Amino acid sequence: MKKIRRSGRLIDLTNHLIHNPHQLIPLTYFAERYESAKSSISEDLAIIKEIFESQETGLLLTVSGASGGVKYIPTASKVEMRKFLTDLCSKLEDSNRVLPGGYLYMMDIIGNPRLMNEIGRYFATLFANNHVDVIMTMATKGIPLAYAVATYMNVPVCIVRHEHRITEGSLVSINYVSGSTKRIQTMSLAKRSLKEGSNVLIIDDFMKAGGTIKGMINLVEEFQSNVVGTGVLVEADHVEERLVDKYTSMTRLSEVNTKEKLVKVEIGNFFEKLNILKEE
Repeated sequence: MKKIRRSGRLIDLTNHLIHNPHQLIPLTYFAERYESAKSSISEDLAIIKEIFESQETGLLLTVSGASGGVKYIPTASKVEMRKFLTDLCSKLEDSNRVLPGGYLYMMDIIGNPRLMNEIGRYFATLFANNHVDVIMTMATKGIPLAYAVATYMNVPVCIVRHEHRITEGSLVSINYVSGSTKRIQTMSLAKRSLKEGSNVLIIDDFMKAGGTIKGMINLVEEFQSNVVGTGVLVEADHVEERLVDKYTSMTRLSEVNTKEKLVKVEIGNFFEKLNILKEE
């Protein structure tokens, strides 16, 4: 790379960090990239760190020693997240979204890259210290959200499916009970998708009774791996029996009347979970 001025170096350095989150990058890499002394790179990083933290857009962690370096952790401010989620609740309360069975039409939300990008960053902020190795989700509506989270955590995504796809090779399959219909269903995951001992973050778009998420938890156990967190975009309230109790929801569907097309959506337990993690 051609040697550039400090102003240009700061811009390129910031861009590189943002596009490589949760990755420890040696200072020697930047010193060689910009043909500059490590001391100059350290000064640049101090400036970037100050801006990231003052704007609450991320943390810049430095690790000393021969194998050390710098790592960017994406974050978001509580004020920003609360405003966004309040606006999202208002969008979800549109009476035209009501579907039979107490569900909501959300494809316009899930299909909006900007919205998914923000929600992905917020989940990444919450689970930043959970040592996540892989994001797991259920096909198909959970996929955009899972990839948004994975982008900010810099980890792969594994997709659980109901049907078998020959292109995915041999599978591990389990039966699970749907929490809402009480029917026995099957879910599968390609054997190559998840390594033994992985730390898994489960992400899904909607949770009613939690049967699908409970099934994914059981599937993770079949791979001798660990669930280190569960996040859902919308949880339905007032269900007879919740099959999972450890989860984080962005929003909560507290009331839905299909006859009168009445919808009430509020912020879920996201900030409660965020406060607990901050205290820890």
